[in-house]
Amino acid sequence: MPNIAIAYAAGPGQTRRLAEEIAKALGQADCNARLIDVEVMFRIDWDALEASDAIVFGAPTVLGSAAATFKSFMEDTADIAAHQGWADKIAAGFTVVAAPDDDCLATLRQLAGFAARHGMVWVGQDQMAAPDAALSEWVHAPDVWLGLAATAGPDTTMMIPDGDLDRARRFGLRIARATRRWSL
Repeated sequence: MPNIAIAYAAGPGQTRRLAEEIAKALGQADCNARLIDVEVMFRIDWDALEASDAIVFGAPTVLGSAAATFKSFMEDTADIAAHQGWADKIAAGFTVVAAPDDDCLATLRQLAGFAARHGMVWVGQDQMAAPDAALSEWVHAPDVWLGLAATAGPDTTMMIPDGDLDRARRFGLRIARATRRWSL
């Protein structure tokens, strides 16, 4: 069974909610999923990242960039990157924005660039968006192919809409398929 770590910065909780849905889908696809809150890491978490076949990165988008807590985690991996300790692992990413006009794509680019620096193999979306913009449910956010983008309202007590949770599950299944294929 592939081991897949989901390293995320929780923020007000929406990012963790997406991570849980991705983990649920990974479990349904017979993968071992481990949630790692990068704001509270222990040696066992670093060991799990090292032992994983894939790492999924998740960060809230704050003012058009990954949250500072996630950037701190990124900086903590400098030695791993220098020795290419995660090279050839599958990588994917997701983000949550408080408003649809926040720049989620900038965060996904940041996560993809981070993975590239580590020599990882990036996995993006594989589901087409709805062909008619009038349709209320999109398979993924319009024009976002690089990873998963979800929207939560500016009220931090609001969690993730059902459509975005469904997209998280689909993305988890995509990551499982890619990890299995790459790990053969």
